[in-house]
Amino acid sequence: MNLSKGFLLVFVGLFAYLSLLLALPFFQYILGAVLIAYILYPVQNELEGRISPSIAAFTLVTLTIAGVVVPLVVFVVLVINDARRLVENTDTGSLGTTEFERRIEEQTGMNVDLTATIADSAQGIGGTVLEQSTAWFSALTHTAVGLGVAIFLLYYLLKDRSALLAWIRELTPLPDDVQDDFYRELDAVMWAVLAGHVLIAVIQGSLAGLGLIATGVPNAVFWTLVMIVLSLIPLVGSFLVWGPAVGFLFLTDEPVLAVALFVYSTIIVGLSDDYLRPLLVDRYVDLNPAVIILGVLGGVYAFGVMGLFYGPVVLGALIATLNVVNDNYHELEETQGVQ
Repeated sequence: MNLSKGFLLVFVGLFAYLSLLLALPFFQYILGAVLIAYILYPVQNELEGRISPSIAAFTLVTLTIAGVVVPLVVFVVLVINDARRLVENTDTGSLGTTEFERRIEEQTGMNVDLTATIADSAQGIGGTVLEQSTAWFSALTHTAVGLGVAIFLLYYLLKDRSALLAWIRELTPLPDDVQDDFYRELDAVMWAVLAGHVLIAVIQGSLAGLGLIATGVPNAVFWTLVMIVLSLIPLVGSFLVWGPAVGFLFLTDEPVLAVALFVYSTIIVGLSDDYLRPLLVDRYVDLNPAVIILGVLGGVYAFGVMGLFYGPVVLGALIATLNVVNDNYHELEETQGVQ
C-alpha cells in the first residue's frame, strides 16, 4: 500500500466515524425508514411506470404517514393510557382485587390488603412521573425530530433508490453474478422475516386482542401490544396473556366469557398460525425457530425496538452470506487468480 492510498483510507475511516456519530442519535428512526422503504420498493417500481419518481415517492410517503404513522401514534397513545390506568388505578374493585383478596383469605387464612399495596405503588409512580416530566418532554422532542428525519429519509430512499443500489453495486468488489446471488438470498430472508414472522405476529396479537376487548378484559389495548411482541417469539406466543385472562374471567365470576375467550383463542388465534405460516413463510425461506428466538431477543438488546425486526434479519443474512460463499468460493478464487 502506497502513501496516497493509506492517506485516503485514513480519511475514509475518519469521516465514516464522524458520520456514525451523526447517525447514532436517530439510529432507530433510520432503521425504521430503511425497513419501510424496503417494503415499499415494489410499489415505487410500479408507480414509476406511470408517474415521475419524485411524485411516486411523495405519494407513498404521504400514504405512509396517513395509513401507518398516524394510526401507530394513536395506538401508542392508547397503549400508554392503558398502561397508566393499569398502574395507577386504585379502584381495585374494577380489577377484581376484592374477589382475589377474599379467595386468598379462604384458601390460606391470610388477610391480604391489595388495595393499600396498589395505592402506595400508584403514589410512588406518580411522584416518579413528576420528577421525570422534564426528561419526558426531552424524549418527546427527540421523537418528533426523529420522525421528521425518518420521513425525509424515506422519501429520498424511494426517490433515489436506483442510483443508491447502482452505487452500492459499483463499490462492492464482487462479480455481478455473485452480487445477484447474494442480494437474492438476502431478499428472501428479509421477506421471510417480515411476511412470515412479523406479519403473522401482528395478525395473531390483534386477533387475540379482539378477544380480550369482546370479553371485557381490562386494559385490552395494552395487552394486545404485549401479545403482538410475544407472538414474535416462537414457542411463546400470545397464550402468556390470553391464558391468564381466561383465569381472570373465571375468578371474577364470568365463566361464560372465560369459556368463550378460551374457545376463541384456541381455535381462531391458535389455528391462524397453522394456516398463515405455510402460506407466507414457504414462499421465501424457512428460518429455524432458534434463529428467530435469538434474533428477536438479542436484537432488542443490540438495536432497541427495531431489533425485533432486524435481529432475525441479521442472523438470516449471515446464513445467506455463508450459502453464497459456499456456492461461489471457487469461482472467486479463479477470478482472483486471473487478476
